[in-house]
Formats: sequence, C-alpha cells, structure tokens
Amino acid sequence: MQKPVVVCLDLEGVLVPEIWINVALKTGIEELKTTTREMPDYDQLMRQRLAILDRHELTIHDIQEEIAKMGPLDGAMDFLVWLRERVQVIILSDTFYQFAQPLMRQLGFPTLFCNQLEIGPSGRIVNYHMRMQNPKKHAVASLKALNFFTIAAGDSYNDLGMLGEADKGFFYRPPDHLPKEFPAFPVTQNYGELQDWFVRVGYFSA
Repeated sequence: MQKPVVVCLDLEGVLVPEIWINVALKTGIEELKTTTREMPDYDQLMRQRLAILDRHELTIHDIQEEIAKMGPLDGAMDFLVWLRERVQVIILSDTFYQFAQPLMRQLGFPTLFCNQLEIGPSGRIVNYHMRMQNPKKHAVASLKALNFFTIAAGDSYNDLGMLGEADKGFFYRPPDHLPKEFPAFPVTQNYGELQDWFVRVGYFSA
C-alpha cells in the first residue's frame, strides 16, 4: 500500500523573501543581510543578529512593522494551493512565531513549526529559544516514524538535515556554492521545476 505523503518546505527563500535581508534593506543595517545561506552556525548567526538589534535599539515592533510590508514570493501562493490540494504540507522554519504571523496570514495559515523569541518589557528582543536542536531533521524523522513518505525542499545550510532525512530532498534556488558542496540533492530554480520533480517522485499527480 502506498504511504500518505507529507511535503516539508522551508519558509524563507522558498515561499517568502528572507526576513532579515528585508529588515536590513529597510533599516540600512548591512550586517543583517547575513543569513543561513552563508553562515551554517545558526546560534552564532542569531547571537550576531541580536547584538546588532541591541546596538541599534530596534524592537520587535520595528521588525514586525517591516515584515508586515512583505509578501510571498511571486508564484508562491499558486504553488502552495496546488500542493495543498494534493498532499499535506508543513512549513519547517528556523524563524520565530512573532516574525512569521503576518506572513502566515498571507499564505492562508499553513501549518508552521518554528521557534520563539523572548521579548523584554521595552519590546527589545533579549533572547531566542529553539524548540530543540536540529528541529527540521527531527520533524521529518518523526513523520517518517508515523509512516509518511516525506518530501522536502529548502535553500540553505540549515535545511540540509531536513533534506537528508527526507525520503526525497530538493534544493530550491540555493546559492551557487551549496549544490557544489552537497551534490546529492537535485536543484530547482522555480516552482514549475519543483512541481515537476514532486510529480516525478510518483506519489501524487500533476
């Protein structure tokens, strides 16, 4: 009997623009442009980001205001509708619920597994809390243990555990260096190519 399918997607870079890059562009703080596409150590990256926010006295409200102006990537909504008509979809992200809420509203509130920020009385972000280590990989492993066939797509270093754990993993518009370092994952550059690969896997129809 064919297993039911769950597709696990990264959020930033796959369905929506990179949040921190957009905040960097709006605030003019160039240091905030660094993402997991360049820095594989997420804890180091987040500590760097929080120090920058503190130095510039930016609050959660400042960041949420900029995120609210963002929208999904071109074609993302149609792709997500196409996918959700065929299979279950879970967004696995290293972002934070306080950041993601405006974007989830625009995406029709798909299921999202991510993390929490600790906000001080003044609105300053004082800390961040991951649900667990390697949460994307563990989420996929748990779905497999529940007898789902898992397909995953992501674009960054922090997606590698998820892609490797999934029954089928794909890069979506990764930086050039990643496929060279990790050539096992097929590379897709647009939603049409990703759809074609998903259909080619053979678990759901076009």
